Amino acid sequence: MKNLEVTCPRCKKKFNYYSSEFRPFCCEKCRLIDLGQWLNESYTVPVEKITEEEVQTLEQMIDEKDEDHIP
Repeated sequence: MKNLEVTCPRCKKKFNYYSSEFRPFCCEKCRLIDLGQWLNESYTVPVEKITEEEVQTLEQMIDEKDEDHIP
């Protein structure tokens, strides 16, 4: 079996990456804690705010695309 020692992103414990069925976590507990953080929206993906003008431009592009596909 391959041996790659990594650190669990949750608890920082070192473990063999290839021997864990919960990769990239060391155990199910760490995997579930991380999942819970996502479900509770403790983690977020950063986004840029767009202007009203950009919203209108995007909506117009979507409408034009939809019109091209109407039979």
